[in-house]
Amino acid sequence: MTANASFSQHYSHNPPRSSTFGSCTLSVKSKMALNKLFRLSSALRSAASLTLRRNIGISAVLFNRAKDLDPIQKLFLDKIRDYNAKSKISGGIVEGGASYQKNVSEEVTKLQRLYGGGDLAKFPDFKFSEPKLEEVAK
Repeated sequence: MTANASFSQHYSHNPPRSSTFGSCTLSVKSKMALNKLFRLSSALRSAASLTLRRNIGISAVLFNRAKDLDPIQKLFLDKIRDYNAKSKISGGIVEGGASYQKNVSEEVTKLQRLYGGGDLAKFPDFKFSEPKLEEVAK
């Protein structure tokens, strides 16, 4: 007896319940298996998505260490590193010049005039007095 013959003999007494899906006919068991497969695949997709979102910081660091950077990214990173080195050497703004220093000093004097002087580089000290509370008779 061949496999097809045993299959047809088994289902000749108990034909499977089926439904039409497009041009294919699927049994209830195969539909249940497909539903389980779809649920499992969506669960795996959501778990993978969550894992990738949580590890985006780690993957960004790994991608930055890659030797084959995009030429634009490499140029951008080189300019940032160059500016950082120049600012450490100059101790402040790179290539500020005398006109920049003059503008900064003018703005500082304007702010001191507007807000009553003091050191603008220091955070102000606030002093609050306790309010006087009176007891009210009931």
